[in-house]
Amino acid sequence: MLWGSYGIVHIITLVLSAAIITGLYFILKNRSRKTQTTVLFILSFAGISAIIFNLVTWNSPIEYLPFHMCSITAMLLPFAVMTKGKVINNLLLLWCVGALIALVLNQAQANYEIWSWTFFFYYFPHTLELGIPILMFALGLTEKKLFCISTTLALTAGIYTCVHLINVWLNQYAIANNIVDWAGNVVKLNYMYSIDPTNPVLQMMYNLIPHPYWYMFVATPFIVLYLVIVYLPEIIKAIKNRKKPTSV
Repeated sequence: MLWGSYGIVHIITLVLSAAIITGLYFILKNRSRKTQTTVLFILSFAGISAIIFNLVTWNSPIEYLPFHMCSITAMLLPFAVMTKGKVINNLLLLWCVGALIALVLNQAQANYEIWSWTFFFYYFPHTLELGIPILMFALGLTEKKLFCISTTLALTAGIYTCVHLINVWLNQYAIANNIVDWAGNVVKLNYMYSIDPTNPVLQMMYNLIPHPYWYMFVATPFIVLYLVIVYLPEIIKAIKNRKKPTSV
């Protein structure tokens, strides 16, 4: 049975992802902080296992290096859970949206057999990369901070820029050394999709700014809007505190 895109199987898996995350919340909400941390820490390694799976399975490790947003999220998650650091957890509160997009816009993975290891190591890590950052806040293991809006934006732009430079260098290396894929074509790397759009949403962005790297900045207003919505209670609280009269 194929996963498909927007068919009944795909929709069921999206509902299942929501059910897994919701179920984890209700299972853990009355547990001790230590238990919550231990469970989420163990689950946080799902993404790292997927990185290893892809590196050793497809005989083309250069195409499966952990430079996509979800792969970087996978590597950060164990540290985020254990340290409960505000900067890293607030960053992942944005980056977890990437995992949601990967589950919803799954055209490149639509031909996966749902009982295959390929599907398993794609679906469940992305589900947990979406859910664990949310659960860290829902369970009170960390907290939202307004100053983290700026650090999140800066880190996202900085890491994206570094990954783009890695793309440029690796693509030049692949051409110079004639590194080919399974079809015999020279490998073209596109980590964090900084080179080319790969789905209809990214294509619309590319149509507005038809240049590698720069086209992804079309998403900036939507990212800012998302952060404003997520941090709205903290923003309102900060505004109210400013309006309070200071005692003499």
